[in-house]
Amino acid sequence: ANAHIARTWCWLRSKPCKSLASSASVRVRQENIITMATATSQMRGVAIRAASNVRLSKSAVRAIPLARRTVQRQTLRSLKVSAVASPAVAAPYPEEQELSGLQGKAMRSAMLKEWPEKKEILGVIPEHCFKKDTLKSLAYAACSVAITGACGVLAYLYIPMKASWIGAWVAYALAAGTAGTGAWVAAHECGHGAFSDNKLIQDTVGYILHTLLLVPYFSWQRSHAVHHMRTNHITEGETHVPALASDEGAQSMYKLRETFGEGPFTLVNTIGVLLVGWPLYLLKGASGGPVRGQTNHFWPYAGATGKHALFPGKWTEKALWSDVGILAVLGGLGYWAYAVGSIWPVVALYVGPYLVTNAWLVLYTWLQHTDVDVPHLGEDLWTWQKGAFMTIDRPYGALFDFLHHNIGSTHVVHHLNHQIPHYRARVATKAIAKAYPDLYLYDPTPVWRALLRVSGKCIGVVKQDGVWVYRGKNPKKAA
Repeated sequence: ANAHIARTWCWLRSKPCKSLASSASVRVRQENIITMATATSQMRGVAIRAASNVRLSKSAVRAIPLARRTVQRQTLRSLKVSAVASPAVAAPYPEEQELSGLQGKAMRSAMLKEWPEKKEILGVIPEHCFKKDTLKSLAYAACSVAITGACGVLAYLYIPMKASWIGAWVAYALAAGTAGTGAWVAAHECGHGAFSDNKLIQDTVGYILHTLLLVPYFSWQRSHAVHHMRTNHITEGETHVPALASDEGAQSMYKLRETFGEGPFTLVNTIGVLLVGWPLYLLKGASGGPVRGQTNHFWPYAGATGKHALFPGKWTEKALWSDVGILAVLGGLGYWAYAVGSIWPVVALYVGPYLVTNAWLVLYTWLQHTDVDVPHLGEDLWTWQKGAFMTIDRPYGALFDFLHHNIGSTHVVHHLNHQIPHYRARVATKAIAKAYPDLYLYDPTPVWRALLRVSGKCIGVVKQDGVWVYRGKNPKKAA
């Protein structure tokens, strides 16, 4: 058994990807792909059969998962090489498939039949990353609230409430809304149980912060948990679940794109999704899982019942408690307008930043789970591991990472374990990226460019090689 494992390991080490000069050498590599895929499926069986007769050394046992990961990496790299090395070789996706900065990496990893187990994945993350520090979490939340509040105080004191100063008020909304997104993220950690081991402190902070931002805390806590449980599932996912290209809604979007052109369509679609995407999700379940029907975060009785109910059992009552806080804030805003004799101070000081915070939220979640070459999976292929690893990290820069607690640059590890606090997520991300470089997704494309690509091209999905991928052009028209 030891000799077999040693020979297998030497074989793996002898298969580095080198430059391919001819289509013949590409065909040889394709044969190697088949050999390695076969070795992947046989690796465990050989070890188990050998263990029944021979006692393996500890080093040999430890080599098995490492060898399996190496086979996966070599297979992925070989698929990538075969896609670009020679025009004589068919690519693993059709010519009309758009590519992001990931260059089809997610589509290639989706082809793998062997995936690491959840325990194995989390085992590479340092243990201290799972520890929560309540004081540190409170400090980060207080920092976000303080920056947001300071913006509001300065605007109230120094910007006249006149139409001629609208430019200054827009600048204030951008600054305060961007800072307020940090408070939103802190409440998001409370909803996940990543804020503190003290549940009373955690839910109190989360409820207050989210309610002040008109987010129904418990309702969203439940729907977001479903999102994490079924990430990138084509029918049972929750938020940013793509429409089928053949659906009426997607066909309408294709026609608008064809009528007005890609540029104008992309601009209008981007503004529309960023401005109204979040309230439409809360009120109508827009982009939610189709199996749940038209849901409503403020009325938990809407949508599907039974197995696919979004707010089953105790969550119905908790959702109604969320509404109590929302009504209190709306009442406070109404009284404010009444007391000052005008609605404009409320619009300028609260509504403007509120819309900017909503836009940031939609931007983050949209780009974390959507791109032209990031597939969604049906029940036959979907697993929790695949869904989690289909999440995308992006480069938001030091300023926004600080203000928003790394929500966009460490989101993959957040889906692998949502109870890792944001201040430990960078270390965990580095560990995951090192252990699973061919599964971890990081797109270096500038965020603004990625946003325009997603908004203009991610309209509807078609089934290709067993997975669901976006098509920027109407597949019905192409057919």
